[in-house]
Amino acid sequence: MKKTSQIKWGLILLLILGFTITTTAQKENVPHLLPMPQQVEWHSGNCPASFRSVSGDDETGLVVEWLDAIGLKQKEASPVTILINKVGDIREATVNKNEAYRLNIQDNSITIDAVTNQGIYRAIQTLRQLIVSDHQQPVIKASTITDWPAFRIRGFMHDTGRGFIPFDELKKQIELLARFKINVFHWHLTEDIGWRLESKVFPQLTDSSNFERLPGKYYTIDQARELVDFCKKHHVLLIPEIDMPGHSAAFTRAIGHDMQSEKGMEKLKVLMDEICEVFAELPYIHIGTDEVRFTNPDFVPEMVSYIRDKGKKVISWNPGWHYQSDEIDMIQMWSSRGELLPGTPAIDSRLHYINHFDSFADIVALYHSNVAGVKEGTPDVAGAIIALWNDRHVESTEDILSQNGFYPSMLTLAESTWKGGREKYFYERGTLIKPDEKTDYPSFTNFETRMLHFKQEAFAAEPFAYVKQSNVKWRITEPFPNGGDLTKTFPPEKKIKKKYRWKKDIYETSLATGAGIYLRHVWGTLVPSFYENPQPNHTAYAYTWIYSPEQQEAGLHLRFQNYSRSEKDIPPPQGKWDFNESKAWLNGNEISPPNWENQHRERTSEISLRNENWEGNAPIPVTLQKGWNKLLLKLPVGEFTSDEVRLVKWMFNAVLVTPDGGEALEGIIYSPDKKLKR
Repeated sequence: MKKTSQIKWGLILLLILGFTITTTAQKENVPHLLPMPQQVEWHSGNCPASFRSVSGDDETGLVVEWLDAIGLKQKEASPVTILINKVGDIREATVNKNEAYRLNIQDNSITIDAVTNQGIYRAIQTLRQLIVSDHQQPVIKASTITDWPAFRIRGFMHDTGRGFIPFDELKKQIELLARFKINVFHWHLTEDIGWRLESKVFPQLTDSSNFERLPGKYYTIDQARELVDFCKKHHVLLIPEIDMPGHSAAFTRAIGHDMQSEKGMEKLKVLMDEICEVFAELPYIHIGTDEVRFTNPDFVPEMVSYIRDKGKKVISWNPGWHYQSDEIDMIQMWSSRGELLPGTPAIDSRLHYINHFDSFADIVALYHSNVAGVKEGTPDVAGAIIALWNDRHVESTEDILSQNGFYPSMLTLAESTWKGGREKYFYERGTLIKPDEKTDYPSFTNFETRMLHFKQEAFAAEPFAYVKQSNVKWRITEPFPNGGDLTKTFPPEKKIKKKYRWKKDIYETSLATGAGIYLRHVWGTLVPSFYENPQPNHTAYAYTWIYSPEQQEAGLHLRFQNYSRSEKDIPPPQGKWDFNESKAWLNGNEISPPNWENQHRERTSEISLRNENWEGNAPIPVTLQKGWNKLLLKLPVGEFTSDEVRLVKWMFNAVLVTPDGGEALEGIIYSPDKKLKR
């Protein structure tokens, strides 16, 4: 009996001690990590952020170079030793063991176990994030991390055929994103508009006369080779794409023959000889094959065979050419029609076209979505690539990155494809933040906090069009039928309530959360949105109360139609927010739209978007009174097709920000029910 009692008290003491240790660890300066590793165990204490020596498997001295790049300096007086172990296996890793690592940080020692140099490099990127400040001195948080990626391809694509990203800018993006374990850069080099890769055998390809946009903007062969080396240094796979036989008008203009013709194929093979030599160290060449009418049934099989004979593996878009599983080495799925090809690895880019994304709502969908229906990679599912298309001319790199939400989208993909484990795909999960969900909401808010930390830490000098949105709460009405009259008024314009009676019918309101809400998604009902079955010719209202502890000047990011960066849409009429008669009021005062810089009425892809999207516009200046402030939005929609915009987006963005627009406004509370709790 006495022994049993001792055991019980021992267990209680252990529980108390365990609780104390856990609580203490939670109060310590725990670093932000992104992507979140698979397994993290925090220890008390820190390790000095320097090292005396590196021992073990660092034959080439690469580790010292990588440590220097993350700011970890070698100092004779440092007590820290770093041990690098090349091991045969990281047993916990269920997939992709080549990138797996174990990182163990104690008081004066750092140990990295990895199967390959790739794993060591990934570990050092995590080590960068573990450096924190302790009494203004940099230290490394003591911890044990065992980690591996769920998917082996985690990448981004730039359409430099239609647009152009300066060479040094590409290098900067690759280096920045490699810190977050993005490991693929898909370089889309050719388009109808222009051929962006120098050729010595056919120099006319990059002659200014053969460009329809940005003449003379192209990458030299020396730059291409330099980028191969740069990507290799950062353990990023470079995939060059030469689009064929579609999207090849630039080739036809310069060479004088269609690619599918006999003469065209002959010239194309000579060109591919050169390209395969330029990219000799790379395993893959992407050949496009999408959006084209095939007039030569032998073209694709012959070109695949020709490139394979040069020792390259070949990637092709799907839908595109119809392959059997042994006829292509990898497929890249685009649009909702993209399908897996059993026996062939696939890259999922189906709903990853961020030129159509909303900077807020689609981030939520991307965060929660799995890849091609699976939680982690399989032989048939390699991973995902974010694609950024520039069908419409965008004037500056800053606009390309900002208006497409490039960096926020990439950090979101970095998290979801490294961590894996997602249950649902875009089609099922949708774009809504759901505070009542016990796992999804805390998971997203935790990620949002980490992403916004790195907005300041790593991307302070970069376009980063995202602010905190998980605290922005609304009530949205059931839609009132407007009969096609978008100016028609309804009861919420007189008084906001939880429930309305109108023409003998009851119209309820429901809660919603986020700075971007789709009432109907850009891809229709394919992606779930606020309304389960949205119908045309209706008017909705969204409202919230905003508590401000003081009167203050603020900014408001506000939008009712997200202008896709791929569409030749015309801007709104002056004095209107959009073509749907959308309106907004703050404390009963109507909020006027900006003066639209574009005023053209011709449909063209060659006039850049200016301030049609909030990402390209200073926020609307507003004054918040002390106490409660009422924000009401009117959201009419007519038909879901339009003469003015190709994609009618029944949606809104609204969030209060600092006057310069850079950050969400702190110290306020959004509560549609006027409740003073966060």
